[in-house]
Order: sequence, then structure tokens, then C-alpha cells
Amino acid sequence: MHDAPKKIMLVAGESSGDQHAANLFLELKKSCPNIQAIGMGGQKMAAAGVDIHYDSSAIGVIGVIEVIKRYAEIRRALKAMQQLLLAQRPDLLVCVDYKEFNFKLAGFAKKNGIKVLFYVSPQVWAWRPRRVIAYGKVIDMMAVIFPFEVPYYEKENVPVRYVGHPSVDKVRPKRTKERDFAAFDLNMSQPVVGILPGSRTDEINRMLPVMLQAAEQIQQQIPGVQFVLPQADSVDDALLQALFQHSNIKVKAIKNQFHDVVQCCDAVMTVSGTATLEIALLTVPMLVAYKLSTLTYLLAKILVDTDFIGLPNIIVGKAAVKEFIQYEATPHNLAQEILTILQDKHYAQAIRDDLQQVKRKIGAGGGSENMAKLVLELLA
Repeated sequence: MHDAPKKIMLVAGESSGDQHAANLFLELKKSCPNIQAIGMGGQKMAAAGVDIHYDSSAIGVIGVIEVIKRYAEIRRALKAMQQLLLAQRPDLLVCVDYKEFNFKLAGFAKKNGIKVLFYVSPQVWAWRPRRVIAYGKVIDMMAVIFPFEVPYYEKENVPVRYVGHPSVDKVRPKRTKERDFAAFDLNMSQPVVGILPGSRTDEINRMLPVMLQAAEQIQQQIPGVQFVLPQADSVDDALLQALFQHSNIKVKAIKNQFHDVVQCCDAVMTVSGTATLEIALLTVPMLVAYKLSTLTYLLAKILVDTDFIGLPNIIVGKAAVKEFIQYEATPHNLAQEILTILQDKHYAQAIRDDLQQVKRKIGAGGGSENMAKLVLELLA
């Protein structure tokens, strides 16, 4: 008699988590073709073959006010996942990022005797280090993606494994830069500036207007400048078009070709998040800008203990790229920084040199592969 195929539950709440979970499941199927996966996520997980019981695109929010606004929807999602856990009793629950939600779900799974693997550690070095102990109580293993995270867990005797950052393998443009310029109908003799306002509706509404106003100021100084926006599949066309209407700037929104679009850029304006790391791995000079609702920002100032919010700066431990947070994230400040990058070759090169350090520090790839091995180990 054959053993029943193993079943895992994957739960992701945002576009980067959806991608990590999809890559993990594709990797798992290579060594364990009959493995099954159910859970919560987006289009990438569905395409990888995960049976999606709850589409996470409605609940990918950041910030206290934003969470309160979507609270009913987030509660509904949590309830649905708890019921799914009890009904299906998977061999392993894999929580991918989406910290607060997955922390609650992990606690529920643990109470009901289901093994829990947490993938992508909460940023405990920045956000209440004591939380390591709380996470230790609800998980069987923490898989971290930065080498410097391991000691935080080891110190409290929480099982931890460094699996490597999934972006390292993923950051591969599909074409040469020359071919991308042709494909995107860009002029190689004029500078290209990337606009990355995030993948969540709240972020885009808050940051895109600021970035477009900065773009207008840049264009006044450099008339031939070209603007591109790599559009994630979770971002609605109508949302972008509505915001573009208020601007005189022509922006090329290009879907699902993030790395190819970024490699064409001479400079990028981006929000914080995984995107900053991927831009760093492509060694493209950038600035990081971020605005939260006032209440969220004030709470973050009390709770967060870190000098930087951009991953490249956190990894190299210095301001490799400029950060403009909250009141500093003005069109004028963003425009001035991008103009400096475009017009001062030595300044741009110094940023590139620092970004090379990010590549060195983050180590070898194999994140999804190492993660798949860890899943199989826990299933065994």
C-alpha cells in the first residue's frame, strides 16, 4: 500500500510572499512530484499549482490605519484559514512573511497539533527583539533569509535555519540591456528613470503622486528623460491610469518584467521593501521614499529601532542609498536626488560600488531550493 501524498498548507498575504511561496512549491514538486498544497495567496501561487482557498490580494496592506480599515476582511481570511487547517489537517503549515496574520495562524496550528515552519523572519532586529521568544512558542522552525538574523533566534534557543534570500536567484533579466531598450521602445541616448510606487493600493495612492511630481521637476531639468514603471500583476491598470491623469509626465507602465525594466534604468525612485534589494542586486542607483499614515508613522517611530528602512542600507550597515521618510518624501527632495545621480557620474558610481557590497554580503543563492529541502526534512 502506498503512503498518502504529503499535503502542506502555504499562507502568503502580499505580492512578494506570493512569489516566494510559488517558487518554493515549484522547487518542492521537483523532488516530490505528488506533494499537494492548499492555502492563501495570489496569482503566482495559483499558477504554481497551489489550491488557493482565499485570494490574498484584498488584504495586502501595511500600517495600523490601513489594517483597521480592512480589519473585517483580514478577520474573515484568518477564520477561513483556521477552518481550512482543521478540515484538511495538513502535514505542515508554511507561513510566508505577512507577520501578524501568520503569527496568529501559527499559534492556532500549534494548539491543534500541526507543525509550523515560518519562512521570512519578522524583522526582529528592528521591531521589538523580544518578539523572538513569542515566535519561538508558536513555530517548529524559523527559516531566515539574511545571515545576520540567525543569532537573534539562537540566543533564545529558537530552532532557526538560514536558507538564503530567494531574490538572489530570481534577479536575472531575460534579455540583454540593448534588446530591452528595443523591446520597450526606449532611446539609449537619453536617461531612463524608474518609478516604483509599491504593489499595494494604499502605497500607490500615497507614493505615486509624489513620484510623478518629482518626475515633472526632473523633466524640466532634463527634457529628454524617459520614465518607466515596472507593474506587478497585482496592480490594477485603472488605479495607475487614474493617477497618471493628474500628471503631464509620460510614463511607460510595463507589466511583469521587473528585472528587465530596472536594468534599463540609470536611477530609480522606489518605496522600501524587497524591490530595493532586487534593484541593489542589479546595481542600479536608487533612492528609497516612504510615507505612512501619520498615526502609523508615529507608532513606528516608537516601536522601530533601526537606523534604516531600505534593505540595502540595513545589509551594508550604512546609508548606501538616500532614504526620504514621511515629511522628507517631497517631490523636490526626490527630484534633487535623482538629478544628482543622473548628472554626477562619481556620485552614481559610489552608489554602485556600495550596492556591489550588498551582493557580496547577501551570499549565494539557492533560497527556494534550500527551503524545499527544509520542508521535506520537517515532513520526514
